[in-house]
Amino acid sequence: MSKLILIVDDSATLRMSVEMTLKPAGYEVAQAINGREGLEALNKLAAKAQTPAMIISDVNMPVMDGITFIREVKKTAFKYVPILVLTTEREDSKKLEGKSAGAAGWLVKPFKPETLLTVVRKFTRTLS
Repeated sequence: MSKLILIVDDSATLRMSVEMTLKPAGYEVAQAINGREGLEALNKLAAKAQTPAMIISDVNMPVMDGITFIREVKKTAFKYVPILVLTTEREDSKKLEGKSAGAAGWLVKPFKPETLLTVVRKFTRTLS
């Protein structure tokens, strides 16, 4: 059974590069362009009784930013799904804000594909 990863980022290029990293490694990918669409994607998965193995989210997005998105996810049935922040933000204050919102990890763009895969495997390994 393949593991589904939800990518939430307003950059189509970034979503595509993450997908091109994950798909050859055996992951399924769902995409959303902002936090609100990310929540809608989770609702659609819930309706199909599916749970993503992991969520990868940017911080700076229109409509709903990543920190707000993470806080909202943590109020749902998906609160135990690990969320990796993939962002250009490097400030410790932002990282602390993400961690307090519920982010499980923080990776700074641009990312190395092998680094992303290592992190994703670490967070999804415990799921069946």
